[in-house]
Amino acid sequence: MDSKRQAGSLLLLLLMSNLLLCKNVASEPICPNRSGCQVSLRELFDRAIILSHYIHSLSSEIFQEFDAQYSQGPGFFTQAISMCHTASISTPAGKEQAQQIQQKDFVILVIHLLGSWTKPLSHLITEARRLPKAPDALIAKATEIQEQNQRLLEGLKKIGKLVDPEIIDNGNYAVWLGLPSLQSNDLQSLLFAYHNLFRCLRRDTHKVDNYLKFLKCQIAYDGSC
Repeated sequence: MDSKRQAGSLLLLLLMSNLLLCKNVASEPICPNRSGCQVSLRELFDRAIILSHYIHSLSSEIFQEFDAQYSQGPGFFTQAISMCHTASISTPAGKEQAQQIQQKDFVILVIHLLGSWTKPLSHLITEARRLPKAPDALIAKATEIQEQNQRLLEGLKKIGKLVDPEIIDNGNYAVWLGLPSLQSNDLQSLLFAYHNLFRCLRRDTHKVDNYLKFLKCQIAYDGSC
């Protein structure tokens, strides 16, 4: 019995250590030197991937927590599904399609995908006070996602410059027109708007996470991974 208890304690300590390590690494700047990166592309991609995975984990949590708190019964949110505002950004459906995209264009694609969430996240945080039950935890998590998404965006721009000096952020982001929905006085419409926004956020952060792993393989390892 003692050995089982000791094993359980050890496992708990290992899990806590991993969580702290992940949070500490995610809080480090991707490219710490403002005048230029002195870190290898592999390490830069590693940092970006750790951060993107952290963002996706938060996005999955906030999606699940919102639905658990505001669902009014089984299947309540099934009728809420609508097209994501980032659907206008053409993204590869699989590895074969991804391999057909030039590295420069792929990096720009991910930059545009990240940048397309700057405005929605900002308004989401501002308008979330309209939701019932004062969701302070939800707002705090959304704020963390917003801050880390911006860090990842800036970090990827720096990585892009190392990949190809011609890579620039032209601000050609997907247009988001969802603010009126977040300000609706109809409770069901309001809940549907937030559900869909969180669903799309989870989807896009998952894409970014996968795309960065693919780019790391193609750029930092010349496709040999």
